[in-house]
Amino acid sequence: MKKLILSLLICLGMNVGMSTGAVASEGGMHWDKFPSEKMNDVAALQNGAKLFVNYCLNCHAASYMRYNRLRDIGLTEDQIKKNLMFAADKVGDTMKVSLDPKQAKEWLGVNPPDLTVIARSRAGVGGSGADYLYTYLRTYYRDDTKATGWNNLAYPNSAMPHVLWELQGQRTAKFSEVKSHGVVQVKHDGYEQISPGSMSALEYDNAIGDLVAYLQWMGEPAQGQRERLGVWVLLFLAVFTVIAWRLNASYWKDIK
Repeated sequence: MKKLILSLLICLGMNVGMSTGAVASEGGMHWDKFPSEKMNDVAALQNGAKLFVNYCLNCHAASYMRYNRLRDIGLTEDQIKKNLMFAADKVGDTMKVSLDPKQAKEWLGVNPPDLTVIARSRAGVGGSGADYLYTYLRTYYRDDTKATGWNNLAYPNSAMPHVLWELQGQRTAKFSEVKSHGVVQVKHDGYEQISPGSMSALEYDNAIGDLVAYLQWMGEPAQGQRERLGVWVLLFLAVFTVIAWRLNASYWKDIK
């Protein structure tokens, strides 16, 4: 019995240690704040959808999202068919890819995850899932020691290469060692641009904001409608509470 209790305590200690380590690792880098105002910008969402289809949908599916839902961000069926449908025949089809999962794992080492709810699933101590994606897609740098030739500050040793490098250009990361309380830590000291992209740094950040806004919207297309309806519901409840309070007072005013 004592051995059983001791084993349980050891396992509990290991789990706590692993959880603490995961939190520390996740919180080790500050996530940049996603420009949330883009969620109400139809033009930004449309541009994000274009970037998603052209740069993400080649490997990553969004199998719980149908093309015709893009009408909710102001696109017509004709625009969807002509500009965004490259891997489907009907506008009611889901956003699937033709990449075979077995081949993907063989070529990339891992099967690319479905991105339908990626923004909702990546929230953590560093911020929202949108904050994480906004940071992740802006912190790639060249690393010749990796199989893909790329590394990432937000997700070190990521198996995903920098698919947007033509837009951002190529750069290397600068690091330095800092000794604090006898412990040597590696500090990131910025980037060094080695070749320009088709976009300036500001234009690239804005484009990534649009892409992340679309990913956030795709995880819950009715989010904006739900929030707008929620405001009216709260206003109704506030008015109804006042009416119910006064009605209750009127019913009981003659009872001592």
